[in-house]
Amino acid sequence: MTYITTDDGVQLYVEESGEGTPIIFVHEFAGDHRSWEPQVRYFSRRYRCVTFAARGYTPSDVPNDVSSYSQDRARKDILAVMDAVGIDAAHVVGLSMGGFATLHFGLHYPDRALSLVVAGCGYGAEPGMREQFQSEAEAMADRILNLGMDVVGAQYAEGPTRVQFENKDLRGWTEFRDQLQEHSTEGSSLTMRGYQARRPSLYELGDAMTTLTVPTLIVNGDEDEPCLEVGLFMKRQIPAAGLLVMPKTGHTMNLEEPTAFNASLDEFFHQVEAGRWDLRDPRSQSKAILEQKS
Repeated sequence: MTYITTDDGVQLYVEESGEGTPIIFVHEFAGDHRSWEPQVRYFSRRYRCVTFAARGYTPSDVPNDVSSYSQDRARKDILAVMDAVGIDAAHVVGLSMGGFATLHFGLHYPDRALSLVVAGCGYGAEPGMREQFQSEAEAMADRILNLGMDVVGAQYAEGPTRVQFENKDLRGWTEFRDQLQEHSTEGSSLTMRGYQARRPSLYELGDAMTTLTVPTLIVNGDEDEPCLEVGLFMKRQIPAAGLLVMPKTGHTMNLEEPTAFNASLDEFFHQVEAGRWDLRDPRSQSKAILEQKS
């Protein structure tokens, strides 16, 4: 356990476990550094695992200015953690809000990423949904501030992409809900308003994605509706991307289906480290439906 300081003076809480090739885990809005426990327990046997609490999530600092929360700051914070703990390059794994940060990290610092896992990434990204998402995010920020995370956290944990977790594993879901209720009310509200509501649409990054050659695994649950179309878009744009869809699974996939999630990442890391995760073969992108060699 340690604290590192970012270039804008924010202290971030960091935990490390294990030795070997580094993996950086970047949590979602409804999670924190504790949300990766099933992955840390599994991967720290062979890898150096690093988790951290994002700004706004105790025991990290909770800056009180909304300008301290943004998409740019989120990807810079990953870099700050890596620099502070002496990691030159790592597998970077992000879920939801952390998935956005992971993708942006790969686009800006491709030489620092051995691979990218972009999981549950896409809320509000579709062009036709931007205004609705921004409006809902602003309203949620106000609601958090007015009612507090003890109340809103319990409600958020029962959202349409979380009930799958509740139905499968009530004990695990209850722990997730209880931890969510512990989050800073101010930090959660500012994160929702400054980061979630104002981040750019992934569809604005389509051209940039075509240049991303870092091995990338996109992971979605098939009942995580806001992410499905966006996952297909990223798969089609990123030449180094593979797409994994987990059946009968919602948004909190790493906790809901930890065995399948860990096994898929393990195989992905092995393929990358063996140099076998290649760019997509251009022949697979033919416009024809039925194509035969003459």
